[in-house]
Amino acid sequence: MKKVLLLGAGMVAQPFTDYILDQNIGLTIATRTKEKADNLLKGRKHGQSFSWTADDLEMLDKMVSEHDLVVSLLPYTFHSTVAKLCIKHKKNMVTTSYVSAEMKSLANEAKEAGIIILNEMGVDPGFDHMTAMRIIDKVHDEGGKVKQFYSLCGALPAPEEANNPFRYKFSWSPRGVILAGNNDAKFLKNGKIIEIPAENLFKNLMKIDFPELGQMEVYPNRDSLVYIPLYGLHETETMYRGTFRYPNWCETMDAIKTLGMISNERKNFEGKSCGDVVAENIGVYPANVKEKVAEKLNLTLNSPPIIAMEWLGLFSKERIQLKEASTFDLTADLMLKKMMLPEGARDMVIMQHWFLVEKSDGKKEVVKSYLLDFATEKNTSVARTVALPAAIAAKLILQEQIKDAGVLIPTSKNIYKPVLAELETMGIKMHEEWGLPESDKLG
Repeated sequence: MKKVLLLGAGMVAQPFTDYILDQNIGLTIATRTKEKADNLLKGRKHGQSFSWTADDLEMLDKMVSEHDLVVSLLPYTFHSTVAKLCIKHKKNMVTTSYVSAEMKSLANEAKEAGIIILNEMGVDPGFDHMTAMRIIDKVHDEGGKVKQFYSLCGALPAPEEANNPFRYKFSWSPRGVILAGNNDAKFLKNGKIIEIPAENLFKNLMKIDFPELGQMEVYPNRDSLVYIPLYGLHETETMYRGTFRYPNWCETMDAIKTLGMISNERKNFEGKSCGDVVAENIGVYPANVKEKVAEKLNLTLNSPPIIAMEWLGLFSKERIQLKEASTFDLTADLMLKKMMLPEGARDMVIMQHWFLVEKSDGKKEVVKSYLLDFATEKNTSVARTVALPAAIAAKLILQEQIKDAGVLIPTSKNIYKPVLAELETMGIKMHEEWGLPESDKLG
């Protein structure tokens, strides 16, 4: 029997665990808290667990050597350490994270070892690559060109759960979502490279009508330019990757950022309230801080950002429990307390691709595809759409249906075709529309 080693037992681990065990593949879960792993395994045959921390490299080395494939759900900073041991023992590896520079540097070693280290095998990144490449390859195979490409994705509460002033709830840790708000962005639009510094990230938004949901906001996601060569889109004049949110999210997060409340600089909060910290950040006396913030940001007291920040507690006079931390930590802590998706509530993942295609005869058309996926009774949508692509890929690698070697992402047909085919049997499917008029293009 083939055996998979899963490192980490976080919020996306349950669907992965169920899938692998359903395939009659042995599964070992190694995580800090053994009880969490045991809760995932539910006593099922062919499953075992170990208490393990990422600094125990000796135990990690032994576990890697005893398994056929390693899946890391650890923070991305640990992946390269795991990858080096996979190379040492010639074991394949799958992650759902972006490829780091350090991971990329291991490409030749992975090839020489004859193993695949398959990264970005989640939803975004992952499902987005695969569903985009299916259309891109079809266009290229028919002699056409992709002149514009937009890829947009968002993990959100279902509409009935978007009932706080942020219209957002977290189905996993808020830290990653807030951290992404400190990223710069870069994209290509109509032949011109646009660079957005982090301080202006939420000021550069688009408004798009999404099927069944209505108007949504989109802000740019990291560096879109790196996907031009990865997708083989050297002919494109527009390459834009963006993140979906409900209306008012961008304006509210821009206000919070302007107030210095997602900074990583460490501060002493002893004896202070959130209102004190906000007042200190903008250089005013803490009395009537809400009114002073509204004045500084040129907002009315009943504007969505002011209402949302007050609801979160940023103007509160209550003493902060954290003694020394960053304002990023402070804001994340408030969101963790007030904005987690309740157990049993629905989340959703939405995705949309827009293409302007020039066909081999010179005629132009728009191609669109979209995903609207909701939580099931057993799992959140985020957990399903992140974990299942990785689980399917792990199975296909073990079955030698995927035989590539090196440090890769799922942009080749021999990876994305079988993975997408199986995901469709689970209801995770993009709805594609071809032959739309050029007037339907996004920008």
